Amino acid sequence: MAGETKQRRQRRSYTDEFRADAVRLVLTGGKSLPQVARDLDLTESSLRTWVDRARADVGKGKPGVLTSAEREELAELRKEVRILRMERDILKKAAAFFAKENS
Repeated sequence: MAGETKQRRQRRSYTDEFRADAVRLVLTGGKSLPQVARDLDLTESSLRTWVDRARADVGKGKPGVLTSAEREELAELRKEVRILRMERDILKKAAAFFAKENS
């Protein structure tokens, strides 16, 4: 076992419908999270993340967990901040350029 390396699982993407069905199996299907993960060939951590997010979206999540709407808003705000900082830096450089030119 010393020379063996664990093969990484190839990254896969899933549709929203598949994720919702998997979460539904855990929450209302009477099966445990590890069992559903095995049945659907998922990692437990991925399925647990989906379940935690679904619970947060209906207001039953852990304190501090963001809802889907909050995550979307946060992503939009971060993008806006990045753009505003870029614009600010451009304006600073332009002001310095024109100040130097007028001297």
